[in-house]
Amino acid sequence: MELSKNKLKYFASFGKKKVRDEEQKFVVEGNKSVEELLQSSFRVEAIVATREWLDSHTIPCESYEATHEEIEKISLLQHPQDVWALAYCKNYDTPTTLQGLVLALDGVQDPGNLGTIIRLADWFGVSQIICSTDCVDVYNPKVVQATMGAVFRMPVRYVDLPEFLKKTNGCVTFAADMAGENVYEAELPQNAVLVMGNEGNGISDEVAQLVNRTIHIPSFNTTGKTSESLNVAVATAILCSEFKRRK
Repeated sequence: MELSKNKLKYFASFGKKKVRDEEQKFVVEGNKSVEELLQSSFRVEAIVATREWLDSHTIPCESYEATHEEIEKISLLQHPQDVWALAYCKNYDTPTTLQGLVLALDGVQDPGNLGTIIRLADWFGVSQIICSTDCVDVYNPKVVQATMGAVFRMPVRYVDLPEFLKKTNGCVTFAADMAGENVYEAELPQNAVLVMGNEGNGISDEVAQLVNRTIHIPSFNTTGKTSESLNVAVATAILCSEFKRRK
């Protein structure tokens, strides 16, 4: 289809969160991410791509041939690739029962951190991710980009986190805390909720009151001089690995 100036303007408007929220659509960019999108159950509204990219893919929606210069006009990336897509957001129902390892994120704000956490949760077979309502939006373009396609496989839900934790039906809730048990020595059940907190402030007081146990990752630095803490995504990766290793 012809890529008119009005269509370019429409596609470019999805750089604004207000438009994404109103339309319930989000942007996916990059060759790998769009290929993951097309293999997923997400509904796609439109693809904007170079002729070479279009000729080598089966497109299930409206498609527009574009030059690299035109893609740059609607892209949110510093270095746009061959394809840009617009997809519909998906809302997941919160299950009544919890199985396996569930990640609960309390106020995670950095898009790169959330995207990385979604990607590693996909890697470690986490059953789902539960976000507090003040977490960064999962459909933020920087989050989507950082997941490298994992966002199309990993259910992410936004809930009133304290209310959710009150209804975990006996599932043990862990939180990462420097004063907690050494994770390498702690007993870790197969079914559990692991709460990770905000980058600067950690877990909120209200959520902390609903946690059953706290665990921490010990430092093995013997010099006495070490970092104060780990990045939340790095810490999540280490803790998920240890939970899964025990299984």
